[in-house]
Amino acid sequence: MRILVTGAAGFLGSHLCDRLIAMGHSVVGMDNLITGSPPNLAHLEHHAAFALVRHDVSQYIHVEGPLDAVFHFASPASPVDYLQYPIQTLKVGALGTHNALGLAKAKSARFFLASTSEVYGDPQVHPQPEDYWGHVNPIGPRGVYDEAKRFAEAMTMAYHRYHGVDTRIVRIFNTYGPRMRPHDGRVVSNFIVQALAGEPLTVYGDGSQSRSFCYVDDLIEGIVRLFERGGCDPVNIGNPREFTVRELADLVLRLTGSRSQVVLRPLPTDDPKQRRPDIAQAQRLLGWEPRVPLEDGLRHTIDYFQKIGRPSGISC
Repeated sequence: MRILVTGAAGFLGSHLCDRLIAMGHSVVGMDNLITGSPPNLAHLEHHAAFALVRHDVSQYIHVEGPLDAVFHFASPASPVDYLQYPIQTLKVGALGTHNALGLAKAKSARFFLASTSEVYGDPQVHPQPEDYWGHVNPIGPRGVYDEAKRFAEAMTMAYHRYHGVDTRIVRIFNTYGPRMRPHDGRVVSNFIVQALAGEPLTVYGDGSQSRSFCYVDDLIEGIVRLFERGGCDPVNIGNPREFTVRELADLVLRLTGSRSQVVLRPLPTDDPKQRRPDIAQAQRLLGWEPRVPLEDGLRHTIDYFQKIGRPSGISC
């Protein structure tokens, strides 16, 4: 297959490109590099099955030749990014999704949307099943990301129903692993970077808020299965094992051997108190469930940050 991946230089997009190429597909990667990282794709620079196009998908997308699939992964995806780029986040969720869907329609290609557990907001139902409509503040600072993804899902379903485009929607829960940016503001990378640098680990709130952490290899496996076997309805992909933020901090300290202290800071506006996927759909439809334990995945991620680090700390 010949496949377009938008957001190809990002954390998840680059891992997806690797997997698709390993499966024998040809990949056109597209990224404007405002949050994507070129080193994530450096190993593919001369690969015969890969080509990178620098382009903002909020503008009209043109790709020469046939396409069999469009994976739309372009978007700022961490709090640091979407708070710094609120307009771009809204535009890539709205205009970018529209353009990517239009391309899929023109090429008779399958369309795959990377959505997010953020569509559930600060949930009042726990764990979160796909038929829960969410509890989102549309005018809060996080709303630019939450509502961009909710709109993207609505646009995807509209193209499926009205134009007959073959579509998939994945709702991605907290994912971690190699190629995370050191200072992207996500809790796993924050803790690892701080621990390795001997800095205090910043815990927002009292640390009792919970998250479910899925290792990137498990996530990509779920995405491939959803692409191949799924239907048009959204499917949660994430790890249903739940940890508090304080438990994560303690585990990172133990695995790094760091003597860093934990410091508490005020909880950000609209930060979810709980987040855990109901993965019954993924288990039933895809035969998928995560396999990598948190401790093993963290060891791989710590190794990655140590390799890109410097003696005095972590490089940006």
